Amino acid sequence: MKNVSVYIDIVFCLVVLPVMMVIFPVERWFHNFQWYVITVGFWLYALYFVNRLFTVPALFRAGKSRWTGIVLILVSFGITYILAQISLYIPKPNVHDEGIVRIFPSIQQYQQAVWSLFMIVEAFSFAIGLLTQVNLQRSRRRAVEAERDKAEIELYKAQIKPHFMFNTLNSLYGLFLTHDGKAMESLEKYISMLRYIHTTSMRDFVAISEEADYIRQYVELQSLRLNGMTSVKMDIDIENNSLRIPPMLLVTFVENCFKHGISPVEKSRISILMTERNGKLVFSTENRIFPVKRIGEHMGIENCRKRLELLYPGKHLMSNDSDGTFYRVKLCIDLSV
Repeated sequence: MKNVSVYIDIVFCLVVLPVMMVIFPVERWFHNFQWYVITVGFWLYALYFVNRLFTVPALFRAGKSRWTGIVLILVSFGITYILAQISLYIPKPNVHDEGIVRIFPSIQQYQQAVWSLFMIVEAFSFAIGLLTQVNLQRSRRRAVEAERDKAEIELYKAQIKPHFMFNTLNSLYGLFLTHDGKAMESLEKYISMLRYIHTTSMRDFVAISEEADYIRQYVELQSLRLNGMTSVKMDIDIENNSLRIPPMLLVTFVENCFKHGISPVEKSRISILMTERNGKLVFSTENRIFPVKRIGEHMGIENCRKRLELLYPGKHLMSNDSDGTFYRVKLCIDLSV
């Protein structure tokens, strides 16, 4: 918008105002009263930029600044009145004017020209100034909303990380408590995953291949503590590994499968599907439902839903349903744009 304003200023200075002045018999006045025409022309250009840069912005501000804008308007009328009151000549009666009734017989033609040009510049400068200020207000509002959304996204990310770590630590605690032989292997995978969380904490997006590897490690870590009652099927097929995706976005749905979909005494299955074709990502999970009430059990899913709304407005589709036995989630994201 800043460049557009500059272009409009150039057009006004080089085209609009010169054309408007040519409409009036300026050449005759310039031949006889050069100083007057130059003074009026300088004043009109000065008026345009004073209104654009000072008067209109002041009117958009509250308090004393608004009064400053009003004073500038009054001063501009006062200066124009002084210029129009300067007497250049006393017109002689013209026989061609006989029978013509003038509305303002005491106002000379050059005085009418000064006031006409003043009103044109005043209206044009205010119109452009108002348009510029409205667009500035919109830009500032969009910037504030963008900062707010960014802060909100960071908050959701900050909530997801400890949520994941506490749940995984609880699983590790169970393995060490039972002296499971897989405990050390699980700890190594957990350390590797913490390294990933640390390296991506300051990044808004990561390669989709990195996120896919992280999900694989998470599933392998959680599978170490499973007995034969739960089967896990995972299928990841990525066509373009260079696509970018927010870190720790999809693992919440996988975590939900292991949190609610396993039982030490009943058979269950977990299915995880992640495919990407032509920039379209499809991610789905399915797990058996074993209702166990936990504090903040819906926080991860809700955080992901809100992050998706902020990051991919109109570019994602998320659905979840339950038939009482299985819980299913399907997420589609357009990563091509």
